[in-house]
Amino acid sequence: MPDVWIGFNADDRRRYWWRNVIGTLAIVGVVVAMILTTREPGKWWWVGGFGVLVVVVFVSTVNLIYGRVLLTATGLEFRTFVGRRVIPWSEVAGIERRQRVRRSGIWCDLRVVRVRGRSLGIPGTVTNRMMDAELERKQTAIQECWSRAVGG
Repeated sequence: MPDVWIGFNADDRRRYWWRNVIGTLAIVGVVVAMILTTREPGKWWWVGGFGVLVVVVFVSTVNLIYGRVLLTATGLEFRTFVGRRVIPWSEVAGIERRQRVRRSGIWCDLRVVRVRGRSLGIPGTVTNRMMDAELERKQTAIQECWSRAVGG
């Protein structure tokens, strides 16, 4: 069985990168406005807190954009911006599609449901398109590799 990569294509990475930049700049704008308009002595705690929030949100989104999963005969190899993780196929109980409703629309992603432990989001599978053929292709590829690996 050949190894298969699951992740965003170049167009999706560029689209999500721009959303990340615009969102980060909006938060930075709020922090700058707060610095310029607030005169109380404890404002630096708030500025520091928002600064940490900006960094966490930015790194999290970069992790989402550039994270990928390698499907091998032995399992899923998560390769993200902040780390690597291997989940053997024997620990996988299922692959599910999750939908979340947000103010910005309906977002879907794929998750690995594990036999023990919490389920994990699969990097490179988040989308806000209702009928996304690319997400369907990714889900099919993961389920085929999983069924071949467990013999059924």
